[in-house]
Amino acid sequence: MEIERKYLIKNLPEKLDTYPHDDISQAYISTDPVIRIRKKNQNHILTLKSQGLLAREEVEMPISKESFLHLLNKKDGINIEKTRYKIPESHGYLIELDVFHGVYEGFIMAEIEFPDMESANSYEAPEWFGKDVTLDSRFHNSNLSKRSPEEITEFLNFITKN
Repeated sequence: MEIERKYLIKNLPEKLDTYPHDDISQAYISTDPVIRIRKKNQNHILTLKSQGLLAREEVEMPISKESFLHLLNKKDGINIEKTRYKIPESHGYLIELDVFHGVYEGFIMAEIEFPDMESANSYEAPEWFGKDVTLDSRFHNSNLSKRSPEEITEFLNFITKN
């Protein structure tokens, strides 16, 4: 079970490049149900996710580069490109800060995974976090992948106002 909250970001933490990070490129074979392929640095991963916003089932399995490239030809929508920074948080959690590239350049969002619903519901975000968008499906990467260029521009304008 994946239990996570998502936040927009008001300010980036200092010395961001000093934190461990991964370069990620991902695409969706299906968004209902969610079937995602991801290249994370030199690793290739197939992910299946159930429906849900705060909590949902997630299964990941490694795949070969050849399988990744074969499935990439069958994607539904656009690739999502981002750098994911792993930032330790004062409550003992790990902040996964996604800095998006390509068509979503300028979009930054953080995710924090929790061991249980009680921890997720009682979490107090750091000052540099912005709006909690956990329950807003527009911020799921699977939905980001389905937007047209006009919808992406509209989305980026929306987040800069919030």
